[in-house]
Amino acid sequence: MNINSNFSKRIVLSTSDIAWEDSPMKGVTRRRLDRVDNEADRVTTIVKYASGSRFSAHEHKGGEEIFVLSGVFEDEYGDWPAGSYIRNPPTSKHKPGSKDGCIIFVKLAQFQENDRTFVHIDINKQAAIEDASRTNVKISPLFKDEFEDVRIEYWKPNSEIELNAKDGAEFLVLEGSFEQHGYEQELKKETWLRQPINTTIKVKTGPHGAKVWVKSGHLRNIVNG
Repeated sequence: MNINSNFSKRIVLSTSDIAWEDSPMKGVTRRRLDRVDNEADRVTTIVKYASGSRFSAHEHKGGEEIFVLSGVFEDEYGDWPAGSYIRNPPTSKHKPGSKDGCIIFVKLAQFQENDRTFVHIDINKQAAIEDASRTNVKISPLFKDEFEDVRIEYWKPNSEIELNAKDGAEFLVLEGSFEQHGYEQELKKETWLRQPINTTIKVKTGPHGAKVWVKSGHLRNIVNG
């Protein structure tokens, strides 16, 4: 089943309004944001682990990208608190779970086929840096190569921010809020935005600014489902 699989359209979802649905593993539920139902099963989800829940060991043929939103996510590589970013590349294996429960943002089967780069970052231990081209923005880099750029951006309160989305972009609001020019909607915490290619994004932050997970440059060659 395809979900929001037309990548030529702007998509905005308040993820907290989406009903949880069961996954194949007991104690693990999910909110699917987009999905292309093909051999790779490309999917973007919010996943919730109940206390003590755990998946059996498995391989991610197309890779798995994770950002921990709350609680502590656990696997063989460590215990990863809220604010942790993980990239498990194609052919990697693990047995994930959570002793006390957690909620994670997950993207499956969206890696380059030959990517073998593991990433484990706790942004709580990483200082943000000033963006040289945007005075109202600080950045915590997470991953960057010729195909995509992933980072946390910190936008100052009551600021005008502009981003180039010529190759597409995704945003997950972690804290604060903003409004996108041309749309009468406040994007608050837990809102997910997918912006199509060949666009520019202009936003105005709210009184508390915004902290946003951002991925850009990765939608140029996506085929609509």
